[in-house]
Amino acid sequence: MASSILSDCSSCATSRLLPLRRALHPPPPRFRPSPAPAPALTRPLSASPGPLPLLPRARRMAALSAAAASSADSATVLADASAKIIDGKLVAKQIRDEVGVEIARMKEATGVVPGLAVILVGSRKDSQTYVRNKKKACEAVGIKSYEVNLPEDCSEYEVIRNIATFNEDPSVHGILVQLPLPRHMNDENILNAVSIEKDVDGFHPLNIGRLAMQGRDPFFVPCTPKGCMELLHRYGVEIKGKRAVVIGRSNIVGMPAALLLQKANATVSIVHSQTKNPEEITRQADIIIAAVGVANLVRGSWIKPGAAIIDVGINPVDDPSSPRGYRLVGDVCYEEASKVAGAITPVPGGVGPMTIAMLLSNTLESAKRIHNFK
Repeated sequence: MASSILSDCSSCATSRLLPLRRALHPPPPRFRPSPAPAPALTRPLSASPGPLPLLPRARRMAALSAAAASSADSATVLADASAKIIDGKLVAKQIRDEVGVEIARMKEATGVVPGLAVILVGSRKDSQTYVRNKKKACEAVGIKSYEVNLPEDCSEYEVIRNIATFNEDPSVHGILVQLPLPRHMNDENILNAVSIEKDVDGFHPLNIGRLAMQGRDPFFVPCTPKGCMELLHRYGVEIKGKRAVVIGRSNIVGMPAALLLQKANATVSIVHSQTKNPEEITRQADIIIAAVGVANLVRGSWIKPGAAIIDVGINPVDDPSSPRGYRLVGDVCYEEASKVAGAITPVPGGVGPMTIAMLLSNTLESAKRIHNFK
């Protein structure tokens, strides 16, 4: 049974962010899948002789046409794919541009420059890469970055002491503790030490609690789920009144994604390791967010025709034809799903690029809130 291999962990534990205010993003026209192909948003790579079908273009993305050429190779589209490609790379660039403009406006008006502090414990290569990319992204949009690197065997107290220093520093508006932490540390103790007003990762229990309550708004939300929602909004996917399925129930992606969909007035089901008949439940969904960390788990037969799919998974699979010996795939079997779905994120190039962009947006929003800048 598929349910026996479902995992509750997210493969994107390092991805997290939050969008700009909706005022920056006027509501797009609602996406309704059409079987007829339209002009391409990105250039598909040739996979066979004869003409390839062109990708449909959402009206919302017309404003991004100038940037489309530079990211035309961000997704490989199969010759017989009919789904609209939800291009996270393209949307992330637009968000970074918007953040840069707002930061420049804030600096000119108040002299304040948003600051983001990152605490890295240990020497994991992947974590070092993520932190390095975040630092570069900060520099590109004008955010000042602060970084603390602690040894693997440091004490929990040392991490909390550094967090306390950043909590008190008025030039720091966001604090991020890079996960995962070493095994000897208690994640909850450390994440709880971050000021709720600077918790740009959205992991503080009070932020999660506010997200779960009706009539409450958190300061911040875990960024990967927020990035998923931003993609749906920007591509005009209708959420209100629709059936949504979230595959995976991690604290980082699955659980907050389900809460966000519910806040957007979707009817939400969560599929997890103990779910019976996950295929049947998933097949009812108009919207699927897959965040379970199992390569190609969701097959074409699981998908309702025309559904919108956000694939958070990023899993290495053996590929002798690749120079690296492997390739990255999502939790959804793209080759099958793209023939059935109405819209789908590629892997890579879908949710991944959104995460850092949304972190930048969170940091900007924190600085605005702290300094009462509209």
